[in-house]
Amino acid sequence: MAKKIVFRIVLGFLALLILALVIPLIYMYLTEPREYAYRELMWNESDIFDYEKFPYREIQNAPPVYNFNAKHTSGQFQTIEYKLGGKTRSADFEDFMTRTGTTAFIVVQDDNLLYENYFNGFQRDGWFTSFSTAKSFISALIGIAIDEGKIGSVYDPFIKYLPELAGRGLDKMTIKHLLNMSCGYQFTTSESYFYSLSFLSDEARAYYYPDLRALIQMKLRPARQEVGSCFLYNDYAPVLEGMILERVTGMTVSAYLQEKIWKPLGMEYPARFSIDSQASGFEKMAADFNARAIDYAKFGRLFLKNGNWNGVQIISEAWVKESTTVDPTDNRPWLIYDDFRQDNGYYKYHWWGKLRENGLYDYMAIGHLGEYIFVRPDQNIIIVRLGTEKGPNVDWPQVFQSLAEKLKE
Repeated sequence: MAKKIVFRIVLGFLALLILALVIPLIYMYLTEPREYAYRELMWNESDIFDYEKFPYREIQNAPPVYNFNAKHTSGQFQTIEYKLGGKTRSADFEDFMTRTGTTAFIVVQDDNLLYENYFNGFQRDGWFTSFSTAKSFISALIGIAIDEGKIGSVYDPFIKYLPELAGRGLDKMTIKHLLNMSCGYQFTTSESYFYSLSFLSDEARAYYYPDLRALIQMKLRPARQEVGSCFLYNDYAPVLEGMILERVTGMTVSAYLQEKIWKPLGMEYPARFSIDSQASGFEKMAADFNARAIDYAKFGRLFLKNGNWNGVQIISEAWVKESTTVDPTDNRPWLIYDDFRQDNGYYKYHWWGKLRENGLYDYMAIGHLGEYIFVRPDQNIIIVRLGTEKGPNVDWPQVFQSLAEKLKE
C-alpha cells in the first residue's frame, strides 16, 4: 500500500512537471510569431556561434588597412594573476586562457601589439560575436550623429525622433536616459520567469523577436519607477537608439557604421551585424555585432585617442570624454549589477568604468559571455578578450588591471 502511495505521488509530480513544461510551449506556439517560438525553443540560450544562426547585414572595410606596430615582449605573458575565492592566484598564461574558454586575447600598448593569440580552435580570421559590446558601437554612432547635427543633443526626448511612441508616460525620457540605462519603462529578465515561461520576458524577446520595431510598439510601457530614478540594464534602450539612427540618417545602422567607423579606421576585415529577420531587416542593436578580434582593438584605439584617428576627428573628443568618465552626480540606485557599482564601478553611455586611485580610471565595452574591450588611458593600453565564461569565475576587469600593472614594470 505504501509503495502504491509513493508511486502515485511520484506519478502525480511527473504529470504536473510535464504540464508545466508542455502548456507554456503550446501557449507560445499559439500566441507568438512562429519564428520567435522556433528560436526560443530550438536555439535557447545565446552562444558565441549565434552569428551563424541569424541573418545579417555586411559592413565593408576599405583600404588602407591600419596595422599596430609589432613588438615582442614575452616576459609579461608567461604567467597571469587572478582572484578566486578571495585569494590571488597565479597560473600559466596560455593554459589559463585555454581553460577559461578564451578564444582571442590581444594586448596593445602605445600602438604596439604586445600580445595576440587565439585559443580553443579559433584563428585570427575567425568571426567573434560581441554580444553587448555592440552597445558601445551604437553609443559611438549616436555621438557622431550629434556631431553632424542630425540629433540635437542627448537632452532631446526620444519621442522627438520617434513621435509614434508619444503618450505612453515616457515623453520625458531623453536620449541620455537611454544611453545611461535609466529606469522608466518596463523590462523583465529571463530569470524573472520559470524556465518554460522565459519566452515571456522582455530579455528573450529583445534577443529573438523577428521584428524589433514592432516589439517596441507592442511592449514599450511605463514602469512604476520614475523616469531616470534608477539604473536598469536592459536591451530596449539600444533598440530605440537604433530606430532614432535610422530615422535621422536615412540609412541602416550597418551602413552608417560602415561609413562613419569601419571604413575610416582601416579595419582589416569586413564585419557583420545580425538582423532580427530578413523581412524586418533591423539590426539586433543590443547584441550580435560580429567582427574579428584585431578590429575590436582598433575600436578601442579610437576611444583611447579621444576620437581622433591619425589626424582625423572621427568622434568629437567631448563625446569620448562624456561617454567614458564618471558622472559624480549620478547617485541612482542600481536594480541590477550593483556588485559592479560597489567595486568602484560606474556606467556611462554604454561603457562600463572602474575608478582607481588619484582620479585615474579604466573603461570597458562588455559582452555577456566574457567579451571585453578594455581601455586604460593613462598607460595607453587596450586589451581585447573574447570567448565564453568556462572554468573559474573570472573577474576579468581585475585580470586586466593586474596585467596593466605588470606592464608598468
